Amino acid sequence: MGKDFKRYLITSALPYANGAVHIGHLAGVYVPADIYVRYLRNRGRDVKFICGSDEHGVPITIKAKQMNCSPQDVVDKYHKIIKDSFERFGISFDIYSRTTSEIHHRTASEFFRKLYDEGKFIEKESEQYYDEEAGQFLADRYITGTCPKCGAENAYGDQCEKCGSTLSPDELINPKSAISGSNPVKRKTSHWYLPLDQYEPWLKKWILEDHKEWKTNVYGQCKSWLDGGLQPRAVSRDLDWGVPVPVEGAEGKVLYVWFDAPIGYISNTIELIPDEWEKWWKSEDTKMVHFIGKDNIVFHCIVFPSMLKAYGDGFILPENVPANEFLNLEGDKISTSRNWAVWLHEYLDEFPGQEDVLRYVLCANAPETKDNDFTWKDFQTRNNSELVAIFGNFVNRAVVLTHKYFGGKVPSRGELSELDRDILSTVPVIRESMENNLENYKFREALKEAMNLARLGNKYLTETEPWKLAKSDMTRVATILNISLQLCADLAIAFEPFLPFSAAKLNGILNVGKMEWDLIGNDKILAEGHQLNEPVLLFSKIEDSVIEAQIEKLNRTKQENMAKAAAKEAEEVPEYAPAKEECTFDDFMKMDIRTATVLEAERVPKTDKLLKLTIDTGLDKRTIVSGIAEYYTPEEMVGKQICILANLAPRKIRGIESKGMILMSKEENGGMKIVSPEERMGNGATIG
Repeated sequence: MGKDFKRYLITSALPYANGAVHIGHLAGVYVPADIYVRYLRNRGRDVKFICGSDEHGVPITIKAKQMNCSPQDVVDKYHKIIKDSFERFGISFDIYSRTTSEIHHRTASEFFRKLYDEGKFIEKESEQYYDEEAGQFLADRYITGTCPKCGAENAYGDQCEKCGSTLSPDELINPKSAISGSNPVKRKTSHWYLPLDQYEPWLKKWILEDHKEWKTNVYGQCKSWLDGGLQPRAVSRDLDWGVPVPVEGAEGKVLYVWFDAPIGYISNTIELIPDEWEKWWKSEDTKMVHFIGKDNIVFHCIVFPSMLKAYGDGFILPENVPANEFLNLEGDKISTSRNWAVWLHEYLDEFPGQEDVLRYVLCANAPETKDNDFTWKDFQTRNNSELVAIFGNFVNRAVVLTHKYFGGKVPSRGELSELDRDILSTVPVIRESMENNLENYKFREALKEAMNLARLGNKYLTETEPWKLAKSDMTRVATILNISLQLCADLAIAFEPFLPFSAAKLNGILNVGKMEWDLIGNDKILAEGHQLNEPVLLFSKIEDSVIEAQIEKLNRTKQENMAKAAAKEAEEVPEYAPAKEECTFDDFMKMDIRTATVLEAERVPKTDKLLKLTIDTGLDKRTIVSGIAEYYTPEEMVGKQICILANLAPRKIRGIESKGMILMSKEENGGMKIVSPEERMGNGATIG
């Protein structure tokens, strides 16, 4: 297990307070974090679980304009929704605070000021977009335009939500201010930057050499950033919402939210334990673990550690950052702007008393190593076939039979058979596997082992058939039910980190208080003669009608989104190039247009626009050089079926012989798309 630590500081990503929490957030961050924390507590570890709302930044101000209210009104609304939802869902934070708190503003300001006074920042002047009508500099999210990659309208200055490409404002075609709609101009402004490049050698050793045990997705993304070379990163920006930059002459500037937010872990700890916070943040006896989604890896593995390194004063660094991938919904990417999500607060209202069902499904299907998909049918199947039919069924049978034959009292153990000893010896093996998986952040595997414990119990009852033996051998029935009840107690402990509400319910049935982890495998948890309470069902079957209602709800959302997109498209009349001169039929027939498939694709060195494609035309394999690198990555092109002008005279482009031309559609705003057959055809099919 590595070094023994005296205390465990567990943080989970601060949810952004411009909307509610959805299942993607839960599966990626909060369910795994809560499982880990509950496990540590059950093992008697000293744990602090820290979180809070991230309440600064441009999206908050945009939301405020949309809602016609102040940014503070926005964060107050969503902070309450998020906090209440977490509490109802059983996420067991020691503190859930917020970055608009006075203590956070003070902590973040002091953090910046120390680095500023020690010369840890560099100040740079740059040109940024400025809205002359609104009289303010525009953050990336306040600039919209046409995506240079896919041609989608209303892409943001930092990202296109349609194709997912990361952008910069300078890349947008026809940029507009999202505030006034006017064309922004470039103006000079000064900001402070954290010179990440200065910390690159240290980061390479700390991550690439000292933390090879990190998850492959985390390690790989860090390596990619470090191999590409780090650049100074701005820690301030021109905005009127956030922690003011505590420097004279910095009016109208606030701390950049990426710099401000992680300091929230520190300020929230100070708020929780003001007299003891330093031993949690500045002692080598503390193990710090950040639970985040993959979109936050760079901030928690490269940027925040660099901030702590720059600050010095004994701040510890994370031992691990077990980031998950993304969870999709019914085959489509979760999108808050399209309302394509299952919102936690809505789920809790619509599925009262079934918090653990969602916790179970999100863990069983967790996107630990790759993006996974949540479907309502899978949700129903896992509940009915696993929670009800395996876990709940075993517990109910064991308790009901005990009440039937022994008045609800734990019967005596008696003499053990070889089967009994095999069952009892298997429990410590399952426990060890669970511990190994939990300690290494493999929560999905740990949950499988917990369910294997329930399967073991079901199999045992099925094989021994105590209801039949009751006619002839009650001594043997007593032994079987004693062992079955000990397994029920094991299950209550093993499932507590995953299903806290159900574990508490099972404790109530067994008439015991919460039990510590180390009791798992102790085959005499429940004493002979211990009185059980009346049996109640741990889980209830979910009917088809309930699931159909949720699917219909999503279908309505999909139809609304399609209607909005159609209306928007109808409003936007694109400009096209004027018609070209008339050509004859014979002219047209000279063109040999065919389908082809891209076999290989790579960027042409020292160019921004060119891709070298190896294609199968059905007649031959050939090379085409095409200026589409602004719109398509090499990875996107491989396997794509395209249409080509096959008999275009060859020509050399950057020293590469190009034989043919790809057919593209182009709008005057600069958007370009490859022309492909509607349905896949054989390579070499002629078009004309």
